Amino acid sequence: MTRRVVVTMLVPVPWSPPGVDLTAWRAAMAEDVVDLLARLAQAEAAIAAMPADRALAEEIAWPGMRIYEIPAPTVLPVLAAAAADGFDQAAVIAGDAPDVPGMTLGKLLRPLDGKAVAVAPAGPGGGLFGVAAGLPAPDWLVDHDLDTASAQLLRRTAPTPGDVTSTPPWRRLRGPADLAGLDPALEGWDNTRALLGG
Repeated sequence: MTRRVVVTMLVPVPWSPPGVDLTAWRAAMAEDVVDLLARLAQAEAAIAAMPADRALAEEIAWPGMRIYEIPAPTVLPVLAAAAADGFDQAAVIAGDAPDVPGMTLGKLLRPLDGKAVAVAPAGPGGGLFGVAAGLPAPDWLVDHDLDTASAQLLRRTAPTPGDVTSTPPWRRLRGPADLAGLDPALEGWDNTRALLGG
């Protein structure tokens, strides 16, 4: 049986809605993502955090959930930690997408049966929502953060462009325009919803 892990990476969050404390906003979004992952049936869940964010990671982690300490919010150290833990596949997703549905995560992992790397774009703002790879990660995969990377960037170092496949995008909440995409009808994202007063 294939062992999979989906890791929420505590990415930098430079913005919060007017009147909402930035620290509380970042924590609420990350907690909503972690709560979703904890309920996944086909993969285990983990959190990746820099040393300065260790306390936040421990606060939002479910009992027994792995916490990977990383030197910077980039993907390769997370994939290496997951490989060292014996996982066969791993996905790294941004901790600022509180309303992501579980099926989006499934679509990110599914191509790994035939592709080396899968990426989910982050929508109009650019960057990536998530990256998934078979483990150990291919040696051609360059390290990158989720804010500036793209499928095109990762394909540049792949043996063939087809080694990196794109999956459906999902938005991250990185600015005022992103709030308009939140769907109150979607289940979950309770902590973020509470901060927005709804």
